[in-house]
Amino acid sequence: MKKLRVLALCEESLVPPESSARKDVVNAEWRMEFDVVKTLREEGHEVRALGVGSELGVIRTAIAEFKPDIAFNLLEGFAEVATWDQNVVAYLELLRLPYTGSNSRGLLLSRDKALAKKVLSYHRVAGADFVVFPRARSVRRPRRLRFPLIVKSLTFDASIGISQASVVEDDGKLEERVRFIHESIGTDALVEQYIEGRELYVGILGNQRLQVLPIWELSLAGLPEEARKIATERVKWSMLYQKKHGIKSGLAKDLPEPLVRRIGALCKRVYRNLMISGYARIDLRLAADGRVYVLEANPNPQLAYGEDFAESAEKAGIKYGPLLERILRLGLEWEPSKFG
Repeated sequence: MKKLRVLALCEESLVPPESSARKDVVNAEWRMEFDVVKTLREEGHEVRALGVGSELGVIRTAIAEFKPDIAFNLLEGFAEVATWDQNVVAYLELLRLPYTGSNSRGLLLSRDKALAKKVLSYHRVAGADFVVFPRARSVRRPRRLRFPLIVKSLTFDASIGISQASVVEDDGKLEERVRFIHESIGTDALVEQYIEGRELYVGILGNQRLQVLPIWELSLAGLPEEARKIATERVKWSMLYQKKHGIKSGLAKDLPEPLVRRIGALCKRVYRNLMISGYARIDLRLAADGRVYVLEANPNPQLAYGEDFAESAEKAGIKYGPLLERILRLGLEWEPSKFG
């Protein structure tokens, strides 16, 4: 690939330092941004990291001054609203600037988990039964939903707001947890049937032609026997908690080849039906009876070196630098006006 001028779009608080000297990169909130910017520069590209807060004007100014070939989109929201990252991408589309990651329509469909579930249900993709409880509304469980249930934020990713208390066994605990999501997280609540099983993650690269990366698994066997095997906020982000309970992720083992092929085909269906482009991670639950349930699709997932997506890609023979190069190329090839 020819060397490019790359505008890396970051949240204002996550613009990485120019150097890692005397900095703890592994535990830094800006670790992903640092890894991407540093690696792209090592690949020979000219990279400018731009902090984006609540004004789009900074993007237009940077484009006029820097004249980038492409924007590397590392945003997970805009103006502290998680679902508004789609609007930034739509803005890039209107400015005719190529960008990495999912297009605005794929972000819109995927970020709203209830909407994504409805679309996938129409296409006969198996998922847990669910209901949404909007803020400022009473909590009345539909009779079709039976306990145990799991309560999540409708729009937040990264297990924000999920703990052992998220799995509820009666109506009193259900109402209590829904109100926690409403008041403490500040979003509507998604309540779905709890599926006991293995937690699987499947990375996908591509626009029209898709590559399914090796299936990854979050091993939760080390959690206390009485604990629900779910990816809580502590499981995802507390290194001390991970070390204490032996929580780790890696290549999913002991999956029969027919099941691996079925999971790959399923994840491609999810990716296409939600109109995602660039790259994404599909989160699944594999029940003891062999049934596979789609939990959610994560467009533009965590890209830090050593994290699940990059590790899975390396298992497929794509090292971190070439992975970012592939993502750049997919961004340059995507034509929103034609496919979006």
